[in-house]
Amino acid sequence: MRKISTTLIVMFFLSSLTINAQTKKKPQSALDKKVDALISKMTLEEKVGQMTQVTLDEVSKASYSKHEIDPDKLKEAVQKYHVGSILNVMGAAYSREHWHEIISAIQDEAAKSRLKIPVIYGIDAIHGENYTQGSTLFPQEIALAATFNRDLAYQQGEITAYEVRASYIPWNFSPVLDLGKSPLWPRIYETLGEDPYLGKTMGASLIKGYQGNDVGDKYHVAACMKHYLGYSFPLSGKDRTPSWIPDRYMREYFLPAFAEAVKAGAKTIMINSGEINGVPIHASHYMLTDVLRGELHFDGVAVTDWRDIQYLHDRHHIAATQKDAVMIAVNAGVDMSMVPYDYTFYTYLMELAKEGKVPQWRINEAVHRILKLKFETGLFERPVGNPNDYPKYGSDEFRAVSFKAASEAITLLKNNNSVLPLKKGAKVLVTGPTANTIRSLDGGWSYTWQGDVADQFAKGKNTILAAIQQKLGNDNVSYQPGATFDQLKNIDDAVNAAKQADVIVLCLGELSYTENVGNIDDLNLPEAQTQLAKALAATGKPIVLILAEGRPRIVTDAEQLSSATIMTYFSGNEGGDALAGILTGDINPSGKLSITYPRYANSLNNYYRKNLENGNPDDKHGYNPLYEFGSGLSYTSFSYSNLKISKPELKEGETLTVTVDVKNTGQMQGKESVLLYSSQSYASISPDFKRLRAYDKIDLKPGESKTVTFKITAKDLAFVNDQSKTVTEPGEFKLTIGDQTVSFNFVSNTIPSRTGRL
Repeated sequence: MRKISTTLIVMFFLSSLTINAQTKKKPQSALDKKVDALISKMTLEEKVGQMTQVTLDEVSKASYSKHEIDPDKLKEAVQKYHVGSILNVMGAAYSREHWHEIISAIQDEAAKSRLKIPVIYGIDAIHGENYTQGSTLFPQEIALAATFNRDLAYQQGEITAYEVRASYIPWNFSPVLDLGKSPLWPRIYETLGEDPYLGKTMGASLIKGYQGNDVGDKYHVAACMKHYLGYSFPLSGKDRTPSWIPDRYMREYFLPAFAEAVKAGAKTIMINSGEINGVPIHASHYMLTDVLRGELHFDGVAVTDWRDIQYLHDRHHIAATQKDAVMIAVNAGVDMSMVPYDYTFYTYLMELAKEGKVPQWRINEAVHRILKLKFETGLFERPVGNPNDYPKYGSDEFRAVSFKAASEAITLLKNNNSVLPLKKGAKVLVTGPTANTIRSLDGGWSYTWQGDVADQFAKGKNTILAAIQQKLGNDNVSYQPGATFDQLKNIDDAVNAAKQADVIVLCLGELSYTENVGNIDDLNLPEAQTQLAKALAATGKPIVLILAEGRPRIVTDAEQLSSATIMTYFSGNEGGDALAGILTGDINPSGKLSITYPRYANSLNNYYRKNLENGNPDDKHGYNPLYEFGSGLSYTSFSYSNLKISKPELKEGETLTVTVDVKNTGQMQGKESVLLYSSQSYASISPDFKRLRAYDKIDLKPGESKTVTFKITAKDLAFVNDQSKTVTEPGEFKLTIGDQTVSFNFVSNTIPSRTGRL
């Protein structure tokens, strides 16, 4: 084992020397020089402390519901171990006043240290400010992506940043840029959907909203793109389990969102907790240094996820000791360890540095990035914010943006016989396990980690039931639960109530969850919910099926009984009101699925499948989802016409202009997401059936037309070949928008070989 460890050290050291030498050649900014001047004054102990991040529990008195700072523990953390960062809360949401007390105590203690370096606090605010009472909670990312509206993503990021700063915190562990490929994965609702282009563009908008033009001002925060890389596609579908992702596949589908995030200026990155091809990413010099630093040119802070250096020993079994785990991770490229419950990282890294097993320059490099982040976020000038600077916190203005996002996210998938909007004066039965809980609107990371006390902290926000009652009047709305999430409950009462109603609003789906807690063995909806649907359908009354869930549970048996089907995702605190507006026709739905909704539990292909996956015309087992990515109906109708391209042939260095006319041919004003797909006829790597290349969202009055314009270059049509190179090969391409199709040829000066290799 020692021999292997020594070899690893040499490899890491030599490879990193190259990267370090390249970094030193870059001209230093005034801020870089300022940071280096501070580093020159630091002891090794102070440097290693900056790389250490602990949870708030470590500096608090014992309490799950309300942390109170323990002065002795805090002093030990800051003065003895020189801790550079603290994070998160577990069991409760705090008032802004309590957050002010916590952050003030931490920064006051930091001000007593020799160099007075402030502590940077980080928090998971992935769909609005988490862990703070009265905050504005938005739709989860999977729902935000369904809006196909970059401006909304920017606004959501901007408001979240404002409210995180209003909690005196400058660092947000968001956005989640994992690709939502696996419906089984319990964190898929945290992603921006299954499409690489949609994910990277919406993600970049979130980052720009978080960080603004000046991440150091009092209204913006440092973003943290996560989880780098390939976290979301475990073979088992369960969180933090192994993936097998070839390099070419990784670069084609998973890397683009992070590359775009780096271009957008994201200041920090969090590392994937899993392993790929047997290599934990926390131990991968290739991923953390060669690709992230060398190829993407990211120069911000790389932070681990929860205990993940320790897990190199405990779970992955690639490090014989915890000390080896620290050596491997830091030499691979980790800058900060989310330890988070003790100071073992500090102790081991001190020993490794003195033994020469982690070079001094690697520690200096990491500390430089951490201190630079603290300067950039304004912590040295303003370690604690002013409570009076945030009058819009939790305001109606912010709530309106959340409501708009939910309204544009909620997706109408079926509307047979125009059962929706509901007729005026209709008698409605609301039933089902997701009807009367905020947890099924908010999901995880809502006030607490699991979102399990959202109903307590979101008092005053409407559940689906409350919103419908408010909209239609209590006299027109009855309620029977019918079932819990996995058991029938007074089903006879629900059936009898259905017989007295004109329409049944059946609310199925999931409670809140995240990470390992959300792991499941069966994607099928629990049988009790399907039984409820069947019993209600037997009454002959039309069913409006509402799916409030974080992932597409298999609902095929229940869905075939409905007259209308609506996907609400986890649409946030305003999701109930937005849904009620859609049901009554006050809001025209415009969401489109950001994921493919599977028909069967073992048929989970994404829309950009290969031609082979389509099957033959008579093959019942070919591509046959319940609803495809991009599906979504409106109460009005849109027609597409005059799809045109500026030239029949695209050459390298040129731009192809694509235009299409879209008309509202119905009777109601509506918004339409215009999606442009490309297909390549033949390539050296079997081409995807189609890929999203551009999108825009427009608003049209009845009878109104607009011409939508897109620009396409050779780079937009590229793919990663079998040598992991991004190329655009010559040949025929087809562009599709709506029901319109046009073809063109791409001509390249360099014709690559079409000989595939294994």
